[in-house]
Amino acid sequence: MSPPRNIHLRELSWPPASISHELGRAPLAGLDLHELTSLPPLSLLLTVAALVLVLSHGAHAYGGYRAGLSSSFYDSSCPSTRDIVRRVIQDARVVDARIPASLIRLHFHDCFANDSEREESPWELQVSARGFNVVDNIKRSLEKACPGIVSCADILTLAAEISVELAGGPSWSVPLGRRDGTKTNIESADDLPSPFDPLDILHKKFRNMGLNDIDLVALQGAHTFGRTQCQFTQQNCTARQDEGILVNLDVVTPDVFDNKYYGNVMHGRAPLSSDQVMLSDPVAATTTAPIVRRFSGSQKNFFRNFAASMIKMGNISPLTGRDGEIRKNCRRVNKKYY
Repeated sequence: MSPPRNIHLRELSWPPASISHELGRAPLAGLDLHELTSLPPLSLLLTVAALVLVLSHGAHAYGGYRAGLSSSFYDSSCPSTRDIVRRVIQDARVVDARIPASLIRLHFHDCFANDSEREESPWELQVSARGFNVVDNIKRSLEKACPGIVSCADILTLAAEISVELAGGPSWSVPLGRRDGTKTNIESADDLPSPFDPLDILHKKFRNMGLNDIDLVALQGAHTFGRTQCQFTQQNCTARQDEGILVNLDVVTPDVFDNKYYGNVMHGRAPLSSDQVMLSDPVAATTTAPIVRRFSGSQKNFFRNFAASMIKMGNISPLTGRDGEIRKNCRRVNKKYY
């Protein structure tokens, strides 16, 4: 499968931990080169084939598309999918420039809270309904064009990529083919990062999802656009401000997807404590701070890593194949819809 368009994924260390783990468990793990070459030709062929299978499985899980996902998934069943999603977002963005930021946060929360496995949506209470209304409009448009084909999980994934692109950020080929969940998993909402989390908690939450420090810093970069309520900021609200007053997450270019966010962190101007700790926490010196500096100095580097991390995040436990369902309404499972 070809890599995402316009994006050169960052170099990976070899072998990735996932591959080393698989090899360590495999019967082949104890073989050295001498043992391999001493095998009969047919046994050698079968052994090498098995080794390639293990390696390809590990590499695929580490940095590529998850099994069952493909950027061309809807090419035959609903070829207008991307155009429909893009048109609805463009129309919504004309009315409200904050829409792209709202949509990418819905996708972020969906991946972290594993919403594909939950009937109710705790993040629906945490994230403005503004973004979810756009998802409703996208779903209605897709149901008219291709009834029962495109999942809500894929709508969120595709909407996030298009939102970033429309706001001036990178574009990438989105792995598609997810299905929607049918059962409850409310506890997973505890995995959502909080604007008040210290760095050690952020590390834990991201690592629990199979994401590393580069992913943490890159994905936090989504705070380069959008707003938050002043009650969640480091400065909090003034005496005359309501807790719901909105504050720009990026004080320089609040509606543009760029790397200015990292400059704000470098100068101590990040509104959220969970952003600033990536530089100020004592542990940050050897973990996240060097990455913040690198992204601050190179927008190209940030864009490349952000796209790679978005694909990686989107690969977190997706339902594919015959698992789950294709929801008629993204706010509820089908058994409640009828």
